[in-house]
Amino acid sequence: MDEPQPSVRRQDRDGIATLTLDRPAARNALSSAVLAELLDHLHAIDTDPTVHVVVLAGEGPAFSAGHDLRELRDNPEPEFRTKLFERCSEVMLAILGLRQPVVAKVHGVATAAGCQLVATCDLAVAGRSARFATPGVNIGLFCSTPMVALSRAVGRKQAMEMLLTGELISAQAALAHGLVNRVVPADELADATRALAEQIAHASPLVVGIGKQAFYRQLDLPLPEAYAYASQVMVANAALEDAQEGIGAFLEKRPPAWRGK
Repeated sequence: MDEPQPSVRRQDRDGIATLTLDRPAARNALSSAVLAELLDHLHAIDTDPTVHVVVLAGEGPAFSAGHDLRELRDNPEPEFRTKLFERCSEVMLAILGLRQPVVAKVHGVATAAGCQLVATCDLAVAGRSARFATPGVNIGLFCSTPMVALSRAVGRKQAMEMLLTGELISAQAALAHGLVNRVVPADELADATRALAEQIAHASPLVVGIGKQAFYRQLDLPLPEAYAYASQVMVANAALEDAQEGIGAFLEKRPPAWRGK
């Protein structure tokens, strides 16, 4: 009996791991199986010292259309739905907790939980024809879990409009809202995403991981506590061998040789 084909493909090159959602016929809908595979990949990458940056992409005409509605319809049991949404939340938290930055490469549509994925990623590059929406309100299933990531990535008014109308917004609107970092022509999307990932991959992976963790932690702290916490992080960071190497390389006008210490 043939083994089922994986729904998430991983490809590593030069310190960059690309995870590609590979259900093009289903517009890369996030079924329970896809979420489980994605979570397994993220856990494996987190302990892989050869990976410095992760790119999240989609195969076919869409980035991701969100949850698999057929799966939701065909499995009405509360236990299944509870497990599904909990696993989706685990994936989002794993992305945030990953020591490596995650860059979304977005083409086509990113809707509902697909939009949630984009909002959760640390950075996002979108093709000019990409579109974004949280359309659950239009089918009687409000995008409550996508709302968590969306409301932390864009302004409150913009998030509420997307959630209450369910309308698609353009890549340029997503850029103006802060949902994505860059918008490029569709034929330049792969190169632009790769270039951004490579730029990040040139920095010390240890220091980038420290910075990512500190960024998300300080966001939830009151301002005085955020400064106190960030100061402690900088003191510890400054004592690392990579910090000494980086400062020395800058002063000596030479490329740094990171040691991960």
